[in-house]
Parts: sequence; C-alpha cells; structure tokens
Amino acid sequence: MTNTKNTTGRLLGGLVAVTGLLALAACNQTSSPEQGASSPSASEPAQNQTTAAVPTSASFGKTTDGTEVQLYTLTNAHGLKATITNYGGIVTSLHVPDKAGRLGDIVLGFDNVSGYQSPEYQKSGPYFGALIGRYGNRIAKGQFTLDGKEYTLAKNNGENTLHGGTKGFDKVIWQAKPGSSAEGQTLTLAYRSKDGEEGYPGNLDVTVVYTLTNNDALKIDYTATTDKATPVNLTNHAYFNLSGSKDVLGHQVTIPANTYTVVDAGLIPTGELRPVKGTPFDFTTAHTIGERIAQVPGGYDHNWVLTETAGLHAAATVLEPTTGRTMTVTTTEPGLQFYTGNFLDGSLKGKGGTVYGKHAGFCMETQHFPDSPNQPKFPSTTLQPGQTLRSTTVYAFGR
Repeated sequence: MTNTKNTTGRLLGGLVAVTGLLALAACNQTSSPEQGASSPSASEPAQNQTTAAVPTSASFGKTTDGTEVQLYTLTNAHGLKATITNYGGIVTSLHVPDKAGRLGDIVLGFDNVSGYQSPEYQKSGPYFGALIGRYGNRIAKGQFTLDGKEYTLAKNNGENTLHGGTKGFDKVIWQAKPGSSAEGQTLTLAYRSKDGEEGYPGNLDVTVVYTLTNNDALKIDYTATTDKATPVNLTNHAYFNLSGSKDVLGHQVTIPANTYTVVDAGLIPTGELRPVKGTPFDFTTAHTIGERIAQVPGGYDHNWVLTETAGLHAAATVLEPTTGRTMTVTTTEPGLQFYTGNFLDGSLKGKGGTVYGKHAGFCMETQHFPDSPNQPKFPSTTLQPGQTLRSTTVYAFGR
C-alpha cells in the first residue's frame, strides 16, 4: 500500500536467474497523499493452449447463511491455472509447472467453501489464500488514535486485532467481474467496507484485480478510496508449497532486506528496526527455511523492511530444488511478512484430504508494517478522503 507520491514501476526479474521470470510487464504505481491440493506428479504437462477470452465460473457451494458463492478459473496460454472464489477473494488453487513441465497445485486450500467456514478452520484461523483487510497484520490492543479521536477495534488475537478483526475481508462476499486485459485473464473483485465496520472509520471502497498473466505470473492490483481518514493495509494470505511435500523446510528463500521489525511476545513491533546481519533473519543470500528456524522462537512470522521502496521492486525469491519450481515476488509495498505456517497443527484436511501440519506452507505477505497506526516512525498507512490507494504485488513462476 502506498500513500506517498507517484512512482513508475520498474521491470524486475528474480534474484534467482530463471528463464521466463524477466518477462514481467512494467507496472505503473500511483499513490495519492504440494501440499496444497493435488500432487504435481499426478498432473498433466503444461503446454501452450488456446484459452477462453475470460475466466469461467462454477458454483463453489453455499455459505453457512445459505448464500451461493462462485469459483472462477483463470488460465493462460501456457496452461497455468488459478481458481479464485468471491468468498473472501480466496485463491483456492494455483497450478504451475515443475522442471519436467508437469502442472501441480502449489497453494493450500479446500475443495469447497464449507472448508473455509468449518469450526476447525474458524478455530485455527489460517486465512488460506484470502484477501486481508481493512488492516493486514496486527494492531496493538485493538485501538489507535487518528486526528485526535481514539478508535476501538474488534479484538480477535488475544488483546490485539489481527487481519481486520472478527469479520475481515477474508470472510465477506465480493462482487466479481471476470474479464481480460493485454496481460491475461482477469477477475475484478469489489467490496464496500462500511463506516464503523469492525471499528474502523469511513466507508472504504476496495477493488482488487487478479490477473493470471501470459508471462506465468499471478498479479494482484489493489485500489481503495474512503470518505473519512482511515488506516488501510491490504494483502493476500496465500500459503505456498512448491513441492507438494509435507512441509516447506527445504525451500530456499532470498529476501532483499537489511533490517526487520523486532516484535514482542504478542508479535507487536517494539519500534526497533534491527539489522539482519549475523542473525537467522538474514536472507540476503539464499537459505533453506529449515536451516535456522529452530533459532527463532515459534518460527518465522516477522516483517522484513525491504531494501528498495520505489516502484515495483524485489521482495523475495523462492527455489524448491526437487521440482525446480521458482517463485519471484515483486511489490510496491515497503514490507514483507514472511510466515512459515507455525500454527498449522494437522487439524485441517484440505483438498483431496491432505492434512496440513506444521510448516505445510509459507506466506509472503507484501504489506506496510504491523501496528503502523500506533508507530509514528513507520511509513503511514492513513488513507485520506480524496486520495486513492494503489498497490501491486506480482508472484512470478519459473522452473
């Protein structure tokens, strides 16, 4: 999310040299003041194919209140496929090829909407694949002061507010419009978060556009406007597993960040930006997730302060050596929450009956920093009336 000045996105490739990852389209940013489903080995080879002009749709089941929701399927010229539901804007599956050209599902999720509303899921609260808002990550003690007025939010993470509150954007039904652009098939989702929803001020109109590009990337464009000043921090909470194995500890990760935000026992930033050098948080060169995770109490669930901030810039690269799959993340956001599925405990069974145990997936949540409304030294997350928030994140895939 950016609320500073106009910037023009730059063409970026991954930090890991992989054929095809340098084909990202330039992105214009304007801001104003396998374990997920099917086994890759059971999938068909990726191939060039003719795709429908716009995404197709089918029923994804009914919510607990009886509302039928839809599942939209986006495909590209190389056979990649993403399925997204208008319930929570959730990316339910994402099929990309391995080094042999076999397509496999690389995100965690469920076969129908009931999985995202089961008592077990509500208790666990993993936010699989969902759009997160009005404020992604934590706000300390569920309160903040803006323009001299104190606001109290719904607390859903101990004494803190997490990912928007009790009913965040991950649990609402979005208005959906399938379409296409020069880059590929699109799904446009829109939602109005009303004044006072979960305690936040202002009517916030949010639009999110998913694009499955013909350059083999899932691109997410966020825009938002408000009629009252309000904090906004939008992201996506997909859990990735590029191998289909029981955990992601062997994935190799690079994050171009020299500092991270230190947190207390409740995962609220203390305000300190600590250098990563000489710590298990140093991913400026590639390390496997499991190499040093035991040195981090609870596992990785921290915000990295990205080195670059202008335009569309590098946020992370991931290599899964067995399958050869790579993922390169670029964003217009200043931070990246790298989370390693520490709270997954085997109580959830996903697509095809897959059990999701600890570290079954990892998240790369591009964002502004946690608790920014209470941290005046952090980049501002306040959106003012008359301003338009614009943010872009791209997950590009290679092999």
